[in-house]
Amino acid sequence: MLLAAPAAVAVLFLVLPLVGLVMRAPWEDAEAVLRSEAALQALQLSVITATASTTIVVLIGVPLAWVLALPGLRGASVLRAVITIPLVLPPVVGGVALFTVLGRSGLLGRPLYQLTGFAFPFTPYAVILAQIFVALPFLVLSVEGALRAADRRYEEAASTLGARPVTVFRRITLPLIAPGIAAGAVLAWARALGEFGATITFAGNFPGTTRTMPLEVYLALETDPGSALLLSVLLLGVSVAVLVLLRQRWVSQW
Repeated sequence: MLLAAPAAVAVLFLVLPLVGLVMRAPWEDAEAVLRSEAALQALQLSVITATASTTIVVLIGVPLAWVLALPGLRGASVLRAVITIPLVLPPVVGGVALFTVLGRSGLLGRPLYQLTGFAFPFTPYAVILAQIFVALPFLVLSVEGALRAADRRYEEAASTLGARPVTVFRRITLPLIAPGIAAGAVLAWARALGEFGATITFAGNFPGTTRTMPLEVYLALETDPGSALLLSVLLLGVSVAVLVLLRQRWVSQW
């Protein structure tokens, strides 16, 4: 009973705002709001950029997680700390950091602009880069945990039988950690879908170009709170769907 009371308070603290969000939403206006051009553009851009950023996160994050999981790797704790910084860093600071590197006057952005005339900020590519920055740690930590939990005897047996390292990784390691990759990818996709701070700082808020659904909610909150509630419920529904998909993997891994 001593533990049940604070646990109940914690659950209410998390659930009541979401219940209030659903109850206060003007459902009579739902069809008009959710079918509006601005909402559809924002949702389409969010889905496309989140999918693109998640694909890149998987391609670069799985090898990084494999390196972190190597036994006896020197500096692994420092590297892991660097990777997890975006989890605790304010997203706006992340956007500013991206500007210092990839902005028109940034460390890499300036020579790129001078050579090609192209600049990342305020383009859909900036949205994807901001999403990668905040979503990558979710996949890396999930896959690293799966790698550490995997039975290495299968890899050792394959190596003993003469399989090359690439073959061992492709035929043995990847199937073993596939659930961890899937869980990390879904978490990364959900985080990318909800990204706000780094996006508005690095990519701006231009309709049809960089205005994702969280930015559309923010804009609607200033002009039409009812629309903001409905759009928030839409994002809440996506988040709940992600949790349902992850439920079994979440319980077994965490």
